Amino acid sequence: MKINVLTLFPEMFTPLSTSLLGKAQDKGLLDINLVNFRDYTENKHNSVDDTPYGGGAGMLLMPQPIYKAMAALDENPKRRVVLLDPAGQTFDQRMAEDLAQEDDVTFICGHYEGYDHRIYDLATDIVSIGDFVVTGGELGAMVMIDAISRLIPGVLGNKASAASDSFSAGLLEYPQYTRPVSFAGKEVPEVLRNGNHEKIRQWRLYEAIKRTYLNRPELLDDLELSDEAQKMLREIKNIQNC
Repeated sequence: MKINVLTLFPEMFTPLSTSLLGKAQDKGLLDINLVNFRDYTENKHNSVDDTPYGGGAGMLLMPQPIYKAMAALDENPKRRVVLLDPAGQTFDQRMAEDLAQEDDVTFICGHYEGYDHRIYDLATDIVSIGDFVVTGGELGAMVMIDAISRLIPGVLGNKASAASDSFSAGLLEYPQYTRPVSFAGKEVPEVLRNGNHEKIRQWRLYEAIKRTYLNRPELLDDLELSDEAQKMLREIKNIQNC
């Protein structure tokens, strides 16, 4: 996958060259191209922002540098262009899975008080990582790139890892354990040690439903649960309401 990032602060993206994403780039699975759109200004001061027409606080990003930076990218009419904006659609696992199917995704990272509205015309997707405001779009872009990249085949060592992650199946992930069996007086559940794969599957499903019901019950509203899962949910609700 090719990922372009239009940003005023390319040095902020150093973490993307480490860990799994760094290895993915070394393998050629991922190509991250950082573009400083200040390099595309056409004024003598290399300014990328200016005061808003009509007055108001703060500065807005001007359209010219971003338009020129986009035009300098290799031509791809099918490119997905994600504009980071607090007013955008909230990023979630479904969107990560959708974007992971693309060959070419470009992120535009805002700064200051926002964008000249004409910049929005460049975007195919206007996205936010949550109902809060940060200084710029760089942190949001890094979060999205990480979430998307780990879904690319070959990036994770275990193909099943992404499929079992929280939100991938609509439920929060079940609790997991590793060695030692006993630690600080707490033991790994017996069911996970007995080798009965069907009972392990049932336990994991039950615990995933329970964890979701207790922590993020709204996620269950839009899920089509199997008969087995519905029975487990009823049992969990009865226990919790006792």
